[in-house]
Amino acid sequence: MNALIFAAGLGTRLSHITKNKPKALVEVAGKPMLQHAIEKLVGIGVTRIIINVHHYSGAVKDFISTLNYPNTELFISDESAELLETGGGLLKAAPLFVPDKNIVLYNADVLTGADLNKMVAYHQNNGGIATLMVKKRPTTRYFLFDKDHRLSGWENISTGARRITRKQNAYESLAFSGIHIINPTLIPQLGNIRKFSITNGYLDLSAENAIFGWKDWDEYWFDIGTPEKLELANKYLNQKTLD
Repeated sequence: MNALIFAAGLGTRLSHITKNKPKALVEVAGKPMLQHAIEKLVGIGVTRIIINVHHYSGAVKDFISTLNYPNTELFISDESAELLETGGGLLKAAPLFVPDKNIVLYNADVLTGADLNKMVAYHQNNGGIATLMVKKRPTTRYFLFDKDHRLSGWENISTGARRITRKQNAYESLAFSGIHIINPTLIPQLGNIRKFSITNGYLDLSAENAIFGWKDWDEYWFDIGTPEKLELANKYLNQKTLD
């Protein structure tokens, strides 16, 4: 498999913590977030990992140059000139992927104990063009799924914005968890390289293409988007190490 780690973000919500370093190099339990992500992907047999960079790109490149995983190649997709968000970042990185292989997309600010081998199997068994890791948890923005776990819309409960792509009698609202798997056939359907969120790309394609939500996991999950969330993740993983 291929993977793309989204490590280009500015990390502005982390305040002073990312003043002199990129969010991807913020440490949790003594290890940079980027390394947590890489090791998670290596653990499920990914053989080529692309890391996109923008904010403090030199520091990220220097760190990657110190890593060595015998069966996994690491490549850089450089967005130093322009931050392209997740959709544009995927399109820019596309030439670096091994052709015709699935691609795991992984936000560098996410930590989880979920068994991603199960997610890969779910994706392969369902035959959709994408599978999104989702969960029932409090947030403001939700993907909407039908009874067969197929993506059918999106809503922002704080603003009231709602977009329905497949009309259903009822929807299940689930929060996106920052890890997704796509078939390579999805990429050319997204159009030309430009700045856009992959969320909008999924919604655009969901009416005519099967995109599924994977929610059958109960292990820990954190994002480190704010200092408070970073502190929680550190406390949990440090305690887990002691146990």
